[in-house]
Amino acid sequence: MTIYTTGVYGLTETAFFDRLVENRIDTFCDIRQRRGIRGSEYTFVNSHYLQDKLAELDITYAHVVALAPTTDIREHQKAEDLKQGEHKRDRDKLGAVFASEFEDKIIKKFDFDTFVEQLENAGASRVILFCVESMAEACHRSIVANELNRRYEFEIKHL
Repeated sequence: MTIYTTGVYGLTETAFFDRLVENRIDTFCDIRQRRGIRGSEYTFVNSHYLQDKLAELDITYAHVVALAPTTDIREHQKAEDLKQGEHKRDRDKLGAVFASEFEDKIIKKFDFDTFVEQLENAGASRVILFCVESMAEACHRSIVANELNRRYEFEIKHL
């Protein structure tokens, strides 16, 4: 199994879905807590539209909310962004407190064995982890991908 990651900031609808098709993604794991983005620019990744489009492309959709940061954890990153004078869309790395809290409260408690078994049983081979930030290092999806690599030695590709 190969694990891909992607965000959406900076992409058009066409570029976003072309990226999935070009990389022959068969399983899309939405690891956001809330599956919507305000404003018209990124409506194509709001839950219903996204799921309908993925179905058209024959890509399996899963919302894996257990891999999403909690509101409390996200507040730590918001505080760090304010301290650094950065906007979420411009961030290039995660704050240390966010990463530590995500590791302790999400990664250590998540049942990765069952998750991988479910993916394998569904025939997944090219799985993408999705959240919104453009840079993987600025998003929790990089932590999840690194854990999958550490545990199972899956190849990781950040798109």
